[in-house]
Amino acid sequence: MDQSQKDAAEKCLRGAEDNSMTFPEIVGTLMQEGFESYAIDFRRASAVYYRPDGDSVAVSTHRPAVSVAANFDTTIIQGAIREAQQLVPGYSYAGFCKTIMEAGCAGYIVSFSGRRAVYFGRSAETHVEHLPQ
Repeated sequence: MDQSQKDAAEKCLRGAEDNSMTFPEIVGTLMQEGFESYAIDFRRASAVYYRPDGDSVAVSTHRPAVSVAANFDTTIIQGAIREAQQLVPGYSYAGFCKTIMEAGCAGYIVSFSGRRAVYFGRSAETHVEHLPQ
């Protein structure tokens, strides 16, 4: 993996965290740089960006001041996803992360080719969200 790809991954994560990039912009940038997916792990405060050849780069994320709840509440997670998709007034990625962590989400994986995100809890509960067209 070259430095420009590592820089793109870092730029996309920071763009999410400071709300300077939307999810579609992030996905487009990562795909253009040859990534096929990424995973966010709230418990480790890390993001890993994967290429089809098996190469990956890990980037440290912000660490919200909340713990991942024990119970996985799909309804709250789905509501937070809808707010993110609609960019409702006051939306922030930090707020999104805090909300879904409080709803028991330990992390999520986004697959560009699969056009889906899989949110998972501490006990491996899952919610599959298909990416909008």
